[in-house]
Amino acid sequence: MQNQEESLEVQESSNASKKNIEKSNDSAKIRVNQINATTLAYLGDSVFEVYIREHLINNGIYKVDRLHNAATKYVSAKAQSMIISKLREEKFLTDEEEVVYKRGKNRHTNTLPKNTSLMTYKEATGFEALIGYLYMLRKNDRVIEIINEAIEIVG
Repeated sequence: MQNQEESLEVQESSNASKKNIEKSNDSAKIRVNQINATTLAYLGDSVFEVYIREHLINNGIYKVDRLHNAATKYVSAKAQSMIISKLREEKFLTDEEEVVYKRGKNRHTNTLPKNTSLMTYKEATGFEALIGYLYMLRKNDRVIEIINEAIEIVG
């Protein structure tokens, strides 16, 4: 009898913990949804660049000038626009991720890009906002999955 009671208590405790985690995840999502898209893109830009640099170093590129040149192949607005276009074409994003991407893409900007079209710039910003959003939610597995797919797309 005592073992059944202990088992029931452990199960109830486990269920309560799961509910608390779900509440915590919901409140984290609410907080992240309140962060403006520009800020998410700012963070996403950094996160993406760090993962790309790590990828390049892991592939034997150690000299800084070569690292920089190789990284621009992935982190430029043109590359990011191409990446997000391909991800969307392949239906790689969830519905939630599509909403975040569009929120980043459609945000108002006061700056005009120097070396690319406004549309390319906006698409890249949407991609960066998506990475920042997922990072803030601690969805690191999904961030890595998207970045790995981006690396495959760029080649």
